[in-house]
Amino acid sequence: MPELPEVETVRRTLIELVAGKRIASVTVKLPRIIQRPADPQQFADALAGRTIQTVERRGKFLRIVLDGLVLVSHLRMEGRYGVFPSDEPAELHTHVLFHFDDGTDLRYKDVRQFGTMHLFQPGEEFLLPPLNKLGIEPLEEAFTLKTFRERLEKRTTKMKPLLLNQEHIVGLGNIYVDEALFQARIHPERTPDSLSSAEWKRLHESIRATLERAVEAGGSSIKSYVNGQGEMGMFQHQLLVYGRKDEPCPSCGKPIHKFVVGGRGTHICRKCQPLKRSV
Repeated sequence: MPELPEVETVRRTLIELVAGKRIASVTVKLPRIIQRPADPQQFADALAGRTIQTVERRGKFLRIVLDGLVLVSHLRMEGRYGVFPSDEPAELHTHVLFHFDDGTDLRYKDVRQFGTMHLFQPGEEFLLPPLNKLGIEPLEEAFTLKTFRERLEKRTTKMKPLLLNQEHIVGLGNIYVDEALFQARIHPERTPDSLSSAEWKRLHESIRATLERAVEAGGSSIKSYVNGQGEMGMFQHQLLVYGRKDEPCPSCGKPIHKFVVGGRGTHICRKCQPLKRSV
């Protein structure tokens, strides 16, 4: 599933590709992608004649801002956007096509068919699902050490599923939680009450640093992710533990261990991330 760095990269490329373009019509080939309004034809009719002003992000969601409406899009497992000439045949699994009046399309392709689209009046999207319960953005100034710790330290959940919970901090998925915990030298099964002040500080810094590096690299193309221009991300070449089972730890040389935490495959160094309080 695309995480914050991948969605942020898609956002940046889509601004270059579609900002300022006017939608002439919309074709919906898979109605269940459209979650709001319930009628896909109403969705298409509402967008016809609208101009895309910008593309923003909230957590793992894209906010496509038009004149008078906001389209909230979640890519889920394998959703992707691309711009194509309108007369070019659509690829298999292309489910929604936004036809611009300049002879190009913005096309949404989703092999797994899990993606969603919601249409709102401006500002309404923050009051209703799916955005209304999202937590703090880890790359914004509001993500301070104090705020981070206050949000999590009284929880009893293990650290990894806690960090994956989008109601606390948005944008973090399996890849970047593994990487941040490793860099902070914290075992994913630790609980918040077991962390020292130094560990809280390390984890806060490692979350931000990991995400910033990943955004700079265009995200991680572990499976099928590409940006809006069809380009792969490159951060997978910088991953320290994720996907590196049995490879030597970059810090101590011990083999990377893979196991399951909260139903998710998890990568750690058992020497660098002991299941006990460290300094």
